[in-house]
Amino acid sequence: MRQKILITGGAGFIGSHLADRLIREGCRVRVLDNLSVQVHGNRQRVPEYLNKDVEFIRGDVRDEAAVARSLKGINTVFHFAAAVGVGQSMYRIDEYTSVNNLGTAVLLKSLLAHPVEKLVVASSMSIYGEGLYRNQAGELVQTGERDLEQLKRGIWEASDAQSNPLEPVATPENKTPALASVYALSKYDQERMCLMMGRTYGIPTIALRFFNVYGSRQSLSNPYTGVLAIFASRYLNDKPPLIFEDGQQRRDFVSVNDVAQACLLALRSSKVDVGVFNIGSGRSLTILEVAEALAKAMGKEDLKPVITGKYRIGDIRHCFADITTAQAVLGYRPQITFEEGLTELSDWLEGKAAEDRVEIAAAELAVRGLTL
Repeated sequence: MRQKILITGGAGFIGSHLADRLIREGCRVRVLDNLSVQVHGNRQRVPEYLNKDVEFIRGDVRDEAAVARSLKGINTVFHFAAAVGVGQSMYRIDEYTSVNNLGTAVLLKSLLAHPVEKLVVASSMSIYGEGLYRNQAGELVQTGERDLEQLKRGIWEASDAQSNPLEPVATPENKTPALASVYALSKYDQERMCLMMGRTYGIPTIALRFFNVYGSRQSLSNPYTGVLAIFASRYLNDKPPLIFEDGQQRRDFVSVNDVAQACLLALRSSKVDVGVFNIGSGRSLTILEVAEALAKAMGKEDLKPVITGKYRIGDIRHCFADITTAQAVLGYRPQITFEEGLTELSDWLEGKAAEDRVEIAAAELAVRGLTL
């Protein structure tokens, strides 16, 4: 019998790519999505890119009736429905808590009446806060949040108690979470609730901690989405990207195609009943490097990034993925290099229009005292 799979939030960027992969694998796919205005625009139509073989249900993950209807006959759930954005979460606290925390609770409650064979939840690298570091003695150390007074003076790098610089290293799954934003807190809550209930009720549950995912179909008019989509929106409007701090903060950028691959591996894996895995590229890049590489790919090299020298409350300095556990247990192997992914992204961007809301979003943060 063909597997029947539900993807909450499946009309979005990552969910739609996963739907394509699942359908190619012979699965039947159902999507529950509320077509959020911030992601899908005011028309709130089912996006053209969503696979025509998807069974689409418009509804909110917080609506018990909609969730129960969506679960009928389902074997596996991919829980992707979430409000996304570090900065925005710091003032739209009720919305982020409602969608991410309450929405997950409603889904899990519904699973008690409609048990499934597997649950895969989209977690986030944001729960780590600062990534892992190495001190001058060669020891691995975990740091707390950076000192606000130092950040006001433009001292961006993390240091030890003696003000010695720390070297960022790849962050593994066993690093203690350090929740620096409401978004991070809500994603940690999503992850922990799913793993807890999976263990309690015997539902194999996997949390995939996505790092900075990029690729086609990402919302170009949402100023709180991924970094590359935000930069692309600026370039499409012939404006330079705005970069916080000094642009030397390091992140891990992973193609949405590799993320979809990881989801399939999690679906098929029988090695783990309850587990957590980093899903990234295994490579780190500075934000400035990323902005310049995208400009080159889009033919916008004349638009030099603007380094604002400002700190956004909730941001961290460095965090990039140690993917050895996902490689060993799931068999995950990133296939798309950053250069290949940028070529694919720039091809998709040709002819696209984007409403640039970056400066509006920056003003919203500033008026609330969320940038220094």
